[in-house]
Amino acid sequence: MGMLVWTMMGLAVWHFTVFLPDHFWGGIVGAFLAAMFGAIIVGLAIHGFSVPGNSDTSVLTAVEGVPGALIGLGLCYAEGLRRERKDGVAVTDATGRPA
Repeated sequence: MGMLVWTMMGLAVWHFTVFLPDHFWGGIVGAFLAAMFGAIIVGLAIHGFSVPGNSDTSVLTAVEGVPGALIGLGLCYAEGLRRERKDGVAVTDATGRPA
């Protein structure tokens, strides 16, 4: 049950990437995968790489997925920017100005 909760929290955080410029490595799908895997990996690490069952799942279990999703999204965004700059793609901010 904990795995489902972490996955749903990763999905919830991923929805907010619509407000960011699309510089994610792999685009929006890459951001989705980064949020999912980040939430799951950090959730597993917090629980000693075991998945909490139905009776061990609480609101705190949901909150544990948020930092992982943010870390995953941050790494995916940084890698996307790095690759764009390396390939010579013009990097712009949300208003279209050079970043």
